[in-house]
Amino acid sequence: MRIFKIFLLSSFIFIITECINAQNISGSIGNGTVKKGSTARGVVILEIPDGLHVNSNRPNNQYAIPTTLRLYSKDINVGKVLYPRGKDKKFPFNEKPINIYEGKVRFIFSVQVPQSFKGKTIKVRAVVRYQACNDEVCFPPKEKEILLTAKVV
Repeated sequence: MRIFKIFLLSSFIFIITECINAQNISGSIGNGTVKKGSTARGVVILEIPDGLHVNSNRPNNQYAIPTTLRLYSKDINVGKVLYPRGKDKKFPFNEKPINIYEGKVRFIFSVQVPQSFKGKTIKVRAVVRYQACNDEVCFPPKEKEILLTAKVV
């Protein structure tokens, strides 16, 4: 019986870990190149598997943790993030709908490369914070980080 309980607990922990880590993050700046003295568009993409959702940046619920994207760069100017509109969805545990993201979500921003930029590549560190949920339970918040690069021409 004890072995069965340990197996059950291990399976539960594995499933929770997989749900938390199931989101994939990718992104790009321009078409992989950007000109000195110009502005280019960047995008970070959060892919949410079927059966899961994350709270939007404005979930309309004081207890729901919003999805955020923080961007960092030493040598270039990074603009504000444009968050997409989520969709309102009603859940059994809440009277009012919560604004969520499902599927593939794109976060848009801009970068400005100074004319005086000396390097060959720009780098932007992107950190996405989100809380994955299914229709019954929300998992602990998670942060994922990626490094976006583009050649300077």
